[in-house]
Amino acid sequence: MKSRLFLGLCCLSLLGCLILECFQQSIDIESNNWTYFRGSNLDGISKNINLPCTWGEDTNISWKTPVHGKGYSSPVIWNDQVWVTTAANDGKELYAVCLNREKGNIIHDIKLFTPDSVPSIHSLNTYATPTPAIEEGFVYIHFGELGTACLDSKSGAVIWKRTDLHCNHVQGPASSPIIYKDLLILHYEGIDIQYLIALDKKTGKTIWKSIRPQECYEKAAPIARKSYVTPIIITLHGKDLLISNGSEVCIAYDPLTGKEVWRVVYSSDSTIGMPSFSDGLVIFTTGFGQPVRLFAVNPEGSGDITNSNLVWQTDLDVPGINSPVVKDGIIYMIHERGTVTCLEAKTGNVIWKNKLKGEFYSSPIIGDGKIYFPSKQGFVYVLKEGKEFNILAVNKLNGQFWTTMAVSGKSLLLRTDLALYCIDKK
Repeated sequence: MKSRLFLGLCCLSLLGCLILECFQQSIDIESNNWTYFRGSNLDGISKNINLPCTWGEDTNISWKTPVHGKGYSSPVIWNDQVWVTTAANDGKELYAVCLNREKGNIIHDIKLFTPDSVPSIHSLNTYATPTPAIEEGFVYIHFGELGTACLDSKSGAVIWKRTDLHCNHVQGPASSPIIYKDLLILHYEGIDIQYLIALDKKTGKTIWKSIRPQECYEKAAPIARKSYVTPIIITLHGKDLLISNGSEVCIAYDPLTGKEVWRVVYSSDSTIGMPSFSDGLVIFTTGFGQPVRLFAVNPEGSGDITNSNLVWQTDLDVPGINSPVVKDGIIYMIHERGTVTCLEAKTGNVIWKNKLKGEFYSSPIIGDGKIYFPSKQGFVYVLKEGKEFNILAVNKLNGQFWTTMAVSGKSLLLRTDLALYCIDKK
């Protein structure tokens, strides 16, 4: 009897250890990896602690690696790999670059596409602006209409390519891919056609394609129909919704089928900022031209919910390029000219507002109670998270910031137009 009891206790102890080990591995994977533009949850928020607050060219730099060409894609991270994209200045060669997370040395430098013809781009854009998406064993590289590919992340071998997904971006590509279950979801919205498409992530074959409602675009000038947003996935009452705020309409889709669930219609131009989800509200910006608006919408219901579900809106100092970040019911946003605003997510009421020096095209992120605001001029302002304006540090690196930071463990990954940096607290 005692031997059976002892054996049972041993089994329970072993099971407990295995559960704890699996739980710890899950935490490690989450804290070390940064799988999309604005993080693994597509929200610009890291749960990691002990993140760096101060650094410089000679301080708290673990490594610094120049990346050839020109690209504004942000780094994504899986285990010991960091991936970015880059392009020749003329866009005739498009690359995927992989670096070692610990040492910064380049592991893969893969020329993926050499377009026969290259469209023009905006002076604020590059041919390699969309951020990759990454998961265990695979990385998904996207250059808008110029090409999309899936690579074996270990060997760098190409699994599949697509170059037949057309869209006249006019000013270059910028929307980044996201993964949903077995799908790779892409947003294409140009002056000629506007659609979302889901590919089988294993084969690249089209699973569904949803054309944006043309009645929402027909009154807009062609140049106003384009947008560069990256969609998000939210869960509402156990049901997943794909949220995509384009130039003229924000739509919630069934991510498995591409079927429209609801829409909010507005008139805008060249929407760029990503939507967010907080306190039961979908929060999104509406365009690049003036005035840029910030909407908060109740995502319940179906059909056209424009008049019934709009909770609040504002057009005061709303960014047209970078994306606001929302945490614990508070919205933090920075206008491209440096006005930083803190708002209450439920009401849109301003909690505080202040001014930072410089131009701001990178989206802010939050981690360890800190908000990081990189400027074009190479400064990163570190503010304390909360209901009071409090600058903790101002850090300077060489080059300009156009990309969004990534977090891995206790490190920050920052990309300037000259190099990729790994910042560690020492």
